[in-house]
Amino acid sequence: MKYELATLDLQQIWDVPKALPRLEAYTAASSGVLLGCWETDIGEIGGRLLVLRSFEHDDDLLAERRRVLTSPDPFGIGEHLRGFAVSSYEAFPFLPPVESGEFGSVYEFRTYELKIGGLTPTMEGWRDAVPARTEMYPLTVAMYALDGVPRITHIWPFRDLNDRLAIRRESYRKGIWPPKGGPENIARATSTIAIPTPFSPLH
Repeated sequence: MKYELATLDLQQIWDVPKALPRLEAYTAASSGVLLGCWETDIGEIGGRLLVLRSFEHDDDLLAERRRVLTSPDPFGIGEHLRGFAVSSYEAFPFLPPVESGEFGSVYEFRTYELKIGGLTPTMEGWRDAVPARTEMYPLTVAMYALDGVPRITHIWPFRDLNDRLAIRRESYRKGIWPPKGGPENIARATSTIAIPTPFSPLH
């Protein structure tokens, strides 16, 4: 299973309600499975959408990537787009596939650019730490990039921002988080808070 995370920057923030119905129709007709669509709220904002899709076969992922790159109307919202970036990922091997459903009103997307050779020890630390951490609240996915800068992206749902803060504090207090070997291998880290759009399967 491969995952694609697309970052779509719209011309203006008020383009979002115009673009969403067309984006929904586009993703429904593609070979990938739409898992989630979010509008950013904290981080880089002003009309940014995040779209997560899964692809069972590599050929399907590549075909969809070619379709987006060569289309005059990428994602069905070309007239509203200022720019976009698309990345391919594979989930950490010990994690189950992403499941749709209702998990929270806010989602956090954390991306860590890794130091050289940092991926393997990072995944080893996560493998040991995730079971206890996900007893506190579920993990949507943790995945490593197959292109671009070596990095991982992990997505967490929360009931609200207060819930996020409480869970993070408790996991630190108990020594559950962060995973051993994780922080030592981070070269650069970013965090984005995003809100599910009305048609997002993950919400």
